[in-house]
Amino acid sequence: MTDFPLHTIETAPERAKPALQQLQAAFGMIPNIAAAMATSPALINSLVALFDNVHGGSFTEAQVQIILLTDAVTNGCRWAVAFHTTLALKEGIDPVDVQAVREGRLPKDGKFAALSGLAKTMIEKRGRLDDEDVHRFLAAGFGKDHLLEVIAAVAASTITNYTGSITKPPLEVPFQKHAWQD
Repeated sequence: MTDFPLHTIETAPERAKPALQQLQAAFGMIPNIAAAMATSPALINSLVALFDNVHGGSFTEAQVQIILLTDAVTNGCRWAVAFHTTLALKEGIDPVDVQAVREGRLPKDGKFAALSGLAKTMIEKRGRLDDEDVHRFLAAGFGKDHLLEVIAAVAASTITNYTGSITKPPLEVPFQKHAWQD
């Protein structure tokens, strides 16, 4: 097993430091997954750029968390499932809907179900959606712009999920109560 360092702002490569500072400001901490990711300035900077666009897009933060939690479950990233479970609950998402996503099921909320279903399908089909997949999402009241915006969220979560699976960062205390096994 390869151990990856968990960088701080002080120990990170120079080009990774601004990204870690931005994440510190956003979360009040540097998540362990980002600390490991900082080993590669190209990777951490790519994530932060996508992070800004995804969280500044047209979806509510609760909708973003549904997508990111679905992606984490679909990709089997234990760290990200616990992290996004915590954030989803913080956003006020019904715990029943959060648990459904954690179990690979659709939430009962219709908009959340459309987002979760599309994100899971997009990952499983590697982006090769068929007309029925697209129609189902649009019929839930989303636009074509939303459909394309989900791609950005899936891209951001892919960076995080793959990094988590490779680096296996320890789960921080605040997220441990939402630990997940695939």
